[in-house]
Amino acid sequence: MNGKMEWLFWQLIYFFIKQRYRIVQLSHRVNEIWLESLENRRVPLVRIVRDDIDWGQQLKRDMEYAWRVVGQLPRRKIGKADQVVNIYISTYPPVDDWEFLIAKPLPLPQRRNGVFRTLLIHSGNIEHSLQQLTDTIETPIVLSPISDDSDPFFEAERLKHRIFQEVREQQERERRLFEYGKPVFTYIFIVLQVALFLLMEWSGGSTNPEVLIRYGAKFNPLIWEGEWWRFFTPIFLHIGFLHLLMNTFALYYLGMMVERLYGSWRFFCIYMIAGFFGTLGSFLFTSSLSAGASGAIFGLFGALLYFGTVYRHLFFQTIGTNIISLIIINLLFGIVVPGIDNAGHIGGLIGGFLAAGIVHLPNHVAWKRQARSLFVTVSIAALGLLIGFRL
Repeated sequence: MNGKMEWLFWQLIYFFIKQRYRIVQLSHRVNEIWLESLENRRVPLVRIVRDDIDWGQQLKRDMEYAWRVVGQLPRRKIGKADQVVNIYISTYPPVDDWEFLIAKPLPLPQRRNGVFRTLLIHSGNIEHSLQQLTDTIETPIVLSPISDDSDPFFEAERLKHRIFQEVREQQERERRLFEYGKPVFTYIFIVLQVALFLLMEWSGGSTNPEVLIRYGAKFNPLIWEGEWWRFFTPIFLHIGFLHLLMNTFALYYLGMMVERLYGSWRFFCIYMIAGFFGTLGSFLFTSSLSAGASGAIFGLFGALLYFGTVYRHLFFQTIGTNIISLIIINLLFGIVVPGIDNAGHIGGLIGGFLAAGIVHLPNHVAWKRQARSLFVTVSIAALGLLIGFRL
């Protein structure tokens, strides 16, 4: 085994990690590392193998194995990738013909676009191969030099430990993302909507239109007369016990998740802005009397979708598929079942996504993105109010 090539293997892995790739477990082989990009959609997946390849047939078999693995991956792992890069680091090249095997990239399996590109780096072509890799990923390859008197095996082992330490720290940071805040406002909102429901029942019934209007339900004629608070008060009112029960359960489970993710004050902003957008959507597209936390709850779905735009890989590895499925099912349910205010749901979903963009995630700063979200939110709200009051 060549110490210099061992060092190069771990140096390349470390380089890709610094380019915001992350190690994914797709193989039990110690000398095979798969890296998934957090940002680079052009080259979302890189495979690096440290193996002294003696024969071209050995190279061909391993390329076919890696190509099949890529074909079995979920489509979201690859997306609309231009290429997947497969890199071999071998002390010497195969003794027989092998260049023709990697001369032409293979098409990505089961995909119309994109290629599976292979590079073989050996002790005689390091500089040329690294330049090829630079051209492929369109990022200069910068590797730390190693002094002549250093033991390359020792340096490689030290770098290996450093890499896995950083991987463990990254996993810990990702775990803490879901434990940032405590569900304070989730409980407050649940208590508030239950208390108001009991108060309405005591006052004449939560299904009584007069009681609903008196307590602040969305009622277009009174909004047109200037009762602007009716864009917010319907968030905490419910029509009947079943309506209250369903929204309370939804708020409990989604609210706990979103408030832990964003923190309490961000959660409060997201919930209220989403609730406003939900009422605004209902105000614009339905004339019926309405109330309920559904718009704000859909806004929590929107906040989780926004989280997915920041941590795409983590979102789909944890809650992403379930969240998207629930959104689709609930929207279809609102279309099929009469009497459900789907305009309010869609408005809340949009509002929650935009509000999450304004407040962003804890310990993250993205002023341009936040300013853009604020501008779009204010613009949509102003346009909606303008249209609603001119109808």
